[in-house]
Amino acid sequence: MKKIFQITILLLSISLFSQSNLEKATKYYNTMQYKKAIESYQKIIEKQEATSHETIFRIANSYFYINDYQNAKKWFDKVYEIQQKTMAEVNFLKYIECLKANRDNDKANKILKEYYKNNPNKLKTLAIQKKGLDSLNNQKSLFTVTNLSINTPMSDFGAVKYGPNKIIFYSTRDTAKVNKKIYSWNEQPYLSTYVAEKNISTGEVTNVNLFLDNLNSNYHEATVAFSNDLEKIYFTSNYLKKNRIKINREGCSNMKILRGNIKDNKIIKTEVLKFNDEEFSCAHPALCDKGKYLFFVSDMPGGYGCTDIYYAEVFEDGTINTPINAGPMINTAGREMFPYFVDNTLYFSSDGHFGMGGLDIFEAKIDSKNTFETPLNLGAPINSNMDDFSFTFDKKENNGYFSSNRSMGKGDDDIYYFIKEKPELYQIYSGNVLDETTKLPIPLADIKINDIFGDTIETTKADSLGFYKLKLPCKSEFKLNFSKPDYNSKNIVVKTDSIPLKELKNNIVYLVNYNNLVVKEGDIEKVKINPIYFDLDKYAITSRAEIELDKVFYLMNEFPDVIIKIESHTDSRGSDSHNLTLSDNRAKATQSYLLSKGISPTRIIDARGYGETRLKINCPNGVKCSEEQHAINRRSDFIIINKTKNGEI
Repeated sequence: MKKIFQITILLLSISLFSQSNLEKATKYYNTMQYKKAIESYQKIIEKQEATSHETIFRIANSYFYINDYQNAKKWFDKVYEIQQKTMAEVNFLKYIECLKANRDNDKANKILKEYYKNNPNKLKTLAIQKKGLDSLNNQKSLFTVTNLSINTPMSDFGAVKYGPNKIIFYSTRDTAKVNKKIYSWNEQPYLSTYVAEKNISTGEVTNVNLFLDNLNSNYHEATVAFSNDLEKIYFTSNYLKKNRIKINREGCSNMKILRGNIKDNKIIKTEVLKFNDEEFSCAHPALCDKGKYLFFVSDMPGGYGCTDIYYAEVFEDGTINTPINAGPMINTAGREMFPYFVDNTLYFSSDGHFGMGGLDIFEAKIDSKNTFETPLNLGAPINSNMDDFSFTFDKKENNGYFSSNRSMGKGDDDIYYFIKEKPELYQIYSGNVLDETTKLPIPLADIKINDIFGDTIETTKADSLGFYKLKLPCKSEFKLNFSKPDYNSKNIVVKTDSIPLKELKNNIVYLVNYNNLVVKEGDIEKVKINPIYFDLDKYAITSRAEIELDKVFYLMNEFPDVIIKIESHTDSRGSDSHNLTLSDNRAKATQSYLLSKGISPTRIIDARGYGETRLKINCPNGVKCSEEQHAINRRSDFIIINKTKNGEI
């Protein structure tokens, strides 16, 4: 039933006797009697009469407008085969709708790229929207959807909150009007507006009645909006003259938006808003949160497509400013319809943005510069491969309604109730785990996310290329622990702020490979260092000695469970007793240096000098050796006694 606000309505009554099938079909098509047009076109096909390109397009369009997307696709296939990239954008978008409605998404996406290949801005927008939709498809939806019990086989749509526990909706159910006038487009009665009581717990509605005594005529009156105090109403209606629909010279009756006051279950002081014009249509009024702006849909000249969304400021005295087009970020060559604005977010339906088929519901937030951001598809189950529209949302209760003609419904259009879970507010913290020495990725590194109390709330791993991506709740503090067998463990404190979905990228974590810092001599494992040099017959730590001792400190600092003992040795020159004392002093001096850097005394179990009692090169007293050989015997060893609490790295 959203087709009623396509927006133009044709109501010509034409005699079709004694005319050819093509003439009949053409006149039915021009008066928007699409089902009858299809019947006449079908006779042409059965008789194998010549079918022009224009006829092929009109058959496709006729099926499209009655929502028979399967048959519409068959004929739009032929149209696209003929026209390819010369196809008018508005018709191309209909073809895309048909393809996606028939779940031929791969072809739709392929020809979208081809059609817009010379329009980089459009391609960029489509890419952003596709990425957003793909992301939604890969995660659990926040929405739970229920088909309402009040839906009928006819068209029911457009639920709007009315006060604390009622809704307004629109329907073609035949209880509305005694004379049961039929709308030729879809051969259903004209719309009427209903009020029903809402069960706050379940969202279901009961006790359905016509809304307001003088709102429902023999023609369309629907899509209403209310002031916050519920005393003023905005609604859509046909242009009438002497209680009959007024048509222009093309046989069209456009729509207009009216405003009135509600009193004693009637609308009084009705006025036509000044921006209306009989040459175009305005419909789908919606007031923003505080009633400061009126959003609506129109096909007025100067727009971007079939129907565009406009907004106009409503002043305190009730006057309304000149409408402003919502702009190319919102409006496309296709149809933008059913605006609903709440919490700095515009919800609307469109077939011109990247969708799932038919009309899809999008949300577009307003940024700090008061401009609309890229509209994003709400995804399933709100959207389907058919038409989804008329979205309303109660941000306090986190629930609302929308309408759809999706399969498995009860009628033409059905009203659905939804509950939206509160989204997890998180930020993305990502980067790479690399080897500090080689700067190469460390695959499958272990990652723990610990809270401020030190409790582990999640464990994960980097991927095979060392890349990690973590979701961290907003406004929190975490200690991230990175580790890998044979590597050290590194803790990083991360604080997130209040901005959801903020990405903190390129955070490099370097881990140290234990095996690069040690050397093995048989069964003994030592810290890998160069010889430690002392001044002749001295044991004070020199600047040259500090360079090597800092390597010992580095290993012990990076691997806090390592326990060592220090052994200091001299060559054979000098007396045995002197060398024993000198080496012991040097061992104690190196121990003191490490303790001064913050190493716990419990991690150095012994620091002892052995003088010349453990020569590596056989150069004892009385044996002539080279200076190089004596240098090998002069050494300090830092022997690893234990690596970790359980003896493993």
